[in-house]
Amino acid sequence: MNYNSNMPNILVVGSLNADLVVRAPRFPQPGETISGDDLNIIPGGKGANQAVAAARLGANVSMLGRVGKDDFGDLLLENLKQNKVDSTPIQRADSSTGTAIIIVDASGQNSIVLSAGANGKVSIADVDIAFTNYQLLLLQLEIPLPTVLRAAQRAKENNARVVLNPAPAKELPNELIALADFIIPNETELSFLTKQNVSDIASAESAARDLLERGAKNVIVTLGSKGALIVNTETCKQVDTYQVDVVDTTAAGDAFIGGFATSVLENKTLEEAVRFGCACGALATTKFGAQPSLPTKAEVDKLISNPSTSLSVSL
Repeated sequence: MNYNSNMPNILVVGSLNADLVVRAPRFPQPGETISGDDLNIIPGGKGANQAVAAARLGANVSMLGRVGKDDFGDLLLENLKQNKVDSTPIQRADSSTGTAIIIVDASGQNSIVLSAGANGKVSIADVDIAFTNYQLLLLQLEIPLPTVLRAAQRAKENNARVVLNPAPAKELPNELIALADFIIPNETELSFLTKQNVSDIASAESAARDLLERGAKNVIVTLGSKGALIVNTETCKQVDTYQVDVVDTTAAGDAFIGGFATSVLENKTLEEAVRFGCACGALATTKFGAQPSLPTKAEVDKLISNPSTSLSVSL
């Protein structure tokens, strides 16, 4: 694909958040106060993370969403500009910009509380106004579900493929599941979607096949240190990930999706796209924060050609 054309290859319809991040030795218990490090304000939101992830890997990306008319909104729009993401379809809402309160413990695991803010106002009308010709649509669930569904419908009307990241986990109508060319949940999200316990490869396959019965075409389950599992009507294949030193798992799943999406645009095989996504997700865990951790193509290529062998990653 020619990523240097003026027309964006990828449209991301989703959330933009200001991540308020504090490192702490552990997560506090109910009613407990503990001391953490200095507060960091970092651009985030699953939609914006995936947009920046794909842009850093060479894709032309456009982002549709909403931010508030506040300092956080200014910060997020400027960050997209710096990462060469087209923010023309983003509107300024008369509400606060979305925020995420994130605690990162000593092992790099995170705990997150979202405040939707302007993300909750992304509407069907926004999608209808802004949707033009794109090759790939990336969707998540941090904006209203009717808007997500409408975006998927518009994508199909325009012959674009749809990547759906069902996060955070919600009940989904079968219509949306069937509109997605690729559904990419983690184990927790897959378990919620299917009401099945997902704890290993066999249970992940069983739950993924449940989504196939509901109309899914390809289910790709991110499995942390076990890589990812591809399930469709033709195959069930586990793809190994890369082993790295984990600092912070925030945005690892978004990095995976950005890498997967760019590989799909390059007409890579499904297995190749998943393997590249695994490398992107692994690298994202080696740096602190959401978007600051998202790798460049040069960094991913280096990991793939010289894989290290230390700690496991978690997507």
